[in-house]
Amino acid sequence: MRIPSIQIQNLSFTFDGATRPLFSHLSVHFPSGWTGVVGANGTGKSTLLKLATGRLHPQQGRVVRPATALYCRQRTDSAPAHLTALMVAATGDALEIRGRLGIQDDWHRRWDSLSHGERKRAQIAVALWRGPQALALDEPTNHLDLEAQDQIYSALLHFQGVGILVSHDRRLLDGLCRQCLMLEPPDAILRPGGYTQALQQAERERLAAHRRQRHAKQKLAKLKREATKRREAASQADRKRSKRGVTRRDHDTRSKIHLARLSGKDGAAGRRLRQIGGRLKQAQATLNDLRVKKRHTLGVWLPGATSRRNTLFQLPAGSLHLGSDRWLHYPELSMRPDDRIALSGPNGSGKSRLIDRIVRSLNVDADRLIFLPQEIDKQTARDILASARALSGERLGQLMTIVSRLGSRPRRLLESTTPSPGEIRKTLLAMGIIRTPHLIIMDEPTNHLDLPSISCLEAVLADAPCGLLLVSHDRRFLAALARHHWQIRTDPTASGEGRLVLP
Repeated sequence: MRIPSIQIQNLSFTFDGATRPLFSHLSVHFPSGWTGVVGANGTGKSTLLKLATGRLHPQQGRVVRPATALYCRQRTDSAPAHLTALMVAATGDALEIRGRLGIQDDWHRRWDSLSHGERKRAQIAVALWRGPQALALDEPTNHLDLEAQDQIYSALLHFQGVGILVSHDRRLLDGLCRQCLMLEPPDAILRPGGYTQALQQAERERLAAHRRQRHAKQKLAKLKREATKRREAASQADRKRSKRGVTRRDHDTRSKIHLARLSGKDGAAGRRLRQIGGRLKQAQATLNDLRVKKRHTLGVWLPGATSRRNTLFQLPAGSLHLGSDRWLHYPELSMRPDDRIALSGPNGSGKSRLIDRIVRSLNVDADRLIFLPQEIDKQTARDILASARALSGERLGQLMTIVSRLGSRPRRLLESTTPSPGEIRKTLLAMGIIRTPHLIIMDEPTNHLDLPSISCLEAVLADAPCGLLLVSHDRRFLAALARHHWQIRTDPTASGEGRLVLP
């Protein structure tokens, strides 16, 4: 039996309207098992998954894939096409996958009321139940709490086909992947192991490149000094060989100059100068060929980003109805101008509903608020991009600087007609930063971001002088940024009851 794989051969792809190709002459082999695809937002990770599974077609080259190849997208706006079929199926495999991922029997009937985390589990359950030979997953743990992440990890471990995984979840990449394709335009480099191993290899290569660059610069500088000496020597030799200024009666001097010309002795300096000229060109070409990634500083904040008001919001104690017989009860809530608050809790426990209630009670001017929801629909994303393009020269320059320091290439972003979810979130954040915000509210801020971008975002928010309210399942991210932790806990003795607990 032939072992399935996906082979991409000499592939080139350019989006309509783009000035440069996204991929050029790309060749890569995806064998059976999981391969991670990592890289900055906008480098083409999602596009590569679509090309690999046949959702998009290259302008050049070809993709050899198994007969059944599925792409599982990032967005969870609409229910997957085969969800109802999975829910009514009574076969062993359907029951097993629904149980493994905790899919409830009525999810296909109440999709609009599901949390994004519940939708993501249903989306992946359908993809696995269909049993494809190749499966490309785009951010499968977006929106998921820790228990759901464990469920997804366990389910993906059992997949036997060709798996291609784009994720910001380091544990998932390290636990599942045998190799990682690292998109580093204009290169795409396949490295062995999970993300941590591949990243360590990339860092070793970067340090080695720095050493080669330093050595090449030192060699070039040494050659330039030697060339200066030889140029001076050649100039002196030229003056010695010249009969200009020597009188016709000075036969002895004229004879010596004539003899030096015949013997070529004084011409040696000129030959040495020409020789080192060739070595200089070669050393300069070597240095030009060495590309070492630059690392930028992350200072993006402008003065005046701390509110002078006593509180950013004050919300009296209350309850939120979450549908059916589910409720979230919360105590009196308030936030000072420099507070950094983390909000966490299980999927479906009402975190996003509580954020909506808080936003309606804010004591913050609308233009001094940055609010990043869990998901941004396509039309809103296009509107945000249009607003960015319409900025004046100075403002646009500030925006592009911030987007760059958040880990994306701003020029490619502004050329795009369909920016990735991660890129549009960075754009929205950057547009808020140039307005000197008093409060930043982010609902699942690491969703859709690649791992380097998460590090950039963490560094930018660490320096923020304004208030932060962060909703996330990423414990490491919250621990680095928050000083207060609000946690929603469900009561196992009271069905559907949840309670927000303050420190």
